[in-house]
This record gives sequence, C-alpha cells and structure tokens, in this order.
Amino acid sequence: MLSTDSIGPSLGIDFGTTNSSIAFTRGNGEVELVSFPAGAATTESFRSVLYLEQHRHASRTQIKGFTGPQAIEHYLRAEHKGRLIQSLKSYLSSRTLTGTEVFGRRYTIEDLIARILTDLRLSAERQLGRPVRQATVGRPVRFVGAESVEDDDFAMQRLRQAFVHAGFESVEFEMEPIAAAYAYESTLDHDELILIGDFGGGTSDFSLLHVGPGVRARGRTAKDLLGNSGLGLAGDSFDARIVRKLVSPALGSDSLERSYAQARDRPASIIPAAPAWIYANLERWHYLSFLKTRNVAEILKSARARAQEPEKIEALINLIEEDLGYQLHQAVQRLKVDLSHHESAEFHFRDGSMDLVATVERKEFEGWIVEELQSIERCVDTLLATSNVPAREVDRVFLTGGTSFVPAVRRIFESRFGAQRVRTGNEFTSVALGLALRAEEVRLTGS
Repeated sequence: MLSTDSIGPSLGIDFGTTNSSIAFTRGNGEVELVSFPAGAATTESFRSVLYLEQHRHASRTQIKGFTGPQAIEHYLRAEHKGRLIQSLKSYLSSRTLTGTEVFGRRYTIEDLIARILTDLRLSAERQLGRPVRQATVGRPVRFVGAESVEDDDFAMQRLRQAFVHAGFESVEFEMEPIAAAYAYESTLDHDELILIGDFGGGTSDFSLLHVGPGVRARGRTAKDLLGNSGLGLAGDSFDARIVRKLVSPALGSDSLERSYAQARDRPASIIPAAPAWIYANLERWHYLSFLKTRNVAEILKSARARAQEPEKIEALINLIEEDLGYQLHQAVQRLKVDLSHHESAEFHFRDGSMDLVATVERKEFEGWIVEELQSIERCVDTLLATSNVPAREVDRVFLTGGTSFVPAVRRIFESRFGAQRVRTGNEFTSVALGLALRAEEVRLTGS
C-alpha cells in the first residue's frame, strides 16, 4: 500500500509520440507544469526521444542513455553519432516489433520507453521535493497501428509495464481528448457541449461531452460523455508525405539501376536502384533509426554500385550512417510551421552529401495530405452521427496539439461548426493539465 507521503499532489503525465509534459495540482486547486532543463533555459514540453551512445574504457564498454532536451544536446555534440530513437509510443500496438539491439545489447520497447519515463518521474520529484509513485496517464482513443480493441489493449498493457519499469506503483489511464476537455473546462463559467480534437504526433482523437461548473457541481455521469473516436494518424503522417515528395527522390527513391546488358530488340528493364521498403521506413520517424543495421548497409552499398545516380544512394547511406533523423525531422517541422503561417515556404535539408532546397506552396502541401484530411473528416462526421448530435448543437470546438495549427485541419472544423465556435490553446500542455485536474477530481470524489 502506498504511504500518504508517496501519494502527494495529483499528478498527470502526457507521454506523447513527439513531446511529453507533466502537471500537478497544488493544495489551493491551482495546476502547475513541471519544468525541464533545456540548456541554459527550461521548457515545459519534453521531447520524447532517447539517445544511446557507447563509451569504451580500458576494461569495459559502457552504454549511456539521455532523454529529452539532454538527448538532443548530446546527439548534436557527438562527433560519432550513437542511436537517437524517436516516436517510441508508435510501436506499442505492434506485436512483431518487440525491441531492438543497440551496441550489441538487446532492449525491449518497454525498456526504452521506461528510460524516458524514469527521467520524467525524476524531474517531477525534483520540482515537488517528494517521491512520485502514482499518476494519471493519457492514452489515445486508438493507438498508432491498432486495428482492433485487442490491439489497443495490448498497447495499453505495454505502456503500463513501461511505467512499472520506470518506478511507478499506481497508474490510471484517461483518454487524451477527455483530459484536454478537463483543461478547457477549467476556463468556463457556464456549461457547454464541446467537441475536443486532440492532434498529437501519432494520433488524432476526438471526444464529445458535456462540461462546465454545473456538471462538476451535480457530479459527472456516464451520460455526459456522448462519444469518442480516433485514428492512428496525425502530424507524423503529414511529415511522411513531405519526406516522400521532397526528400526521398533526392535520396534515390525514383532512381533506377544501370542496364549492363540490353538486347537490341527490347528496352532495358526498369529496376529500382534501392528497395522501396527502405524509403517507406524513411518516412516514419519511429522506424528511421532502425535502418542503421549491417543488412541495410550492405543492401545500399550494392545499390550504389548499380545505380544510374549513385550520388543519391550515397546521400541516403550518409543520412542513415550518421543517424540524421533528427535533422530531417527538424527540417520537416520548420516547413510545416512556416506553411501554417504563410502561403509558401522554403524547405532546406543538408545531410553532408546533399543540400536540398525547395519552395513549397501551401496548396501543394494540402494536396499531398488530402487522404489524411479526408480520414480526419470521416472520423469527426462518424462521431457526430453515432452520438446522434447535429453539428449545430455543439457549443464549442476545442482543438489542441501541434497539428491543430495546420490551416487545412482547422478548416475541417470551421466548415462544420463555424469559425466563431472553434478555439485553441495550450497546444502542447493541455492534456497534461487536464490529466492533473482529473486525478485531483478522482482523489476528492472517488470517481
């Protein structure tokens, strides 16, 4: 049984695909965010990354791990790059990808995630000045890659196990869009029927529910939640389209093998220089670091020897060997942010052997992501239909998460509910704030 001392303030943890944050309640009902060191400054948004590097000593080899801002700092400073692993949350529903080998040592996905969660816990303990052993934790409506309830349950079990490995004794889960609703509700002086749209790196989640001071005063009931829906795509899926359209062709995705022998009466056969699956993995942040294997290196060296454009394959080899996924991710993120504020923007990515510069129009980018936008539209419309709620009866739409900045995403909601009913705020911390409020409510009311 947990001691009163170990329970402490009500804690909410948003472990995200791209960023994580922690919030806790004070005795006066105020909610506070945990701050994390980031160079000479601090941040309330902790990058969900893990960097492992190898240190050789006279008698032994040691593997050191760093997470969050420290992981990025060590990675960027390192002359010989170790392994920078991103988007670990996206692996949780996969029954085939159980772990990976780094510097000859085997790690499970739960081990890797636990390393990040441990540092999150320790940061919270330093700010609180007391042990942290329990928390209310966010979960998506649908995990990335999950195709059934069983897949979601499997992902939940793995996430819970990672928290146990990280030193937590009690973990309660809450849907991330519902947590965001708690954060929004704290700003209200009246009751509303709201639609929450929570857009993370890996998932887009939606909840339709009644909130407000009146709802809290009378006590929440199951009828207040009208429905949840979600799908395993969001910001990372948009990133993948940018990589496919801009980066992969410069790395040889459209390049062919040279024809060494050709009959006079027939054209040369068309054979890609490098396998398509390598470029498919290049599009997904959580797979990119796992391309750094001996098998992939041998495949690409052979492809370089046969390619009509060997310099492009060489650039791909360099990107993988130097583990430049973070730099690629940053270049893609800059383009998305710029296109959210301007009608056109410049994409620039340099990997040592390639210097790629391209101007992208917002309309062009929106054409690349049209299938993802349509999936989001269908998900929202299905939620309204199954909840039997016409769009006109929704008082407010609250959008949170980085992808909510994308104008084409906002238009989905403005076209259905009107721009005056759409609100945004605390895009990277609202889920953590709401989780802490939810934890406090359960502590005080028992439900």
